[in-house]
Amino acid sequence: MENDKNGELYSKVVRAGKRTYFFDVKATKGNDLYITLTESKKTFNDNGSDNYQKHKIFLYKEDFEKFREGLEDVLAKIETLKNNPDSAIEQDSVDSFTSVSFEDL
Repeated sequence: MENDKNGELYSKVVRAGKRTYFFDVKATKGNDLYITLTESKKTFNDNGSDNYQKHKIFLYKEDFEKFREGLEDVLAKIETLKNNPDSAIEQDSVDSFTSVSFEDL
């Protein structure tokens, strides 16, 4: 696999209002692929100089499918709620979320 100096194979930049998202495909030294998702938001200090707040998530190959399924499920739910704003949030989703403990993670 052909890597640049940071192991980066592909990058997609998405600008969304005051935020910029970076979707980067990278490879380990053993050529295992992983994704970094970075949110960057421009902020300003008291003196007027700018600064960037960054938050990064690492997504490893063994989690790609579960991440995709979760994202697709949430986006489908958003579409349902947009089309029917009076529909109630499914209690199963709330229960399964609130029953997660840090020990499970």
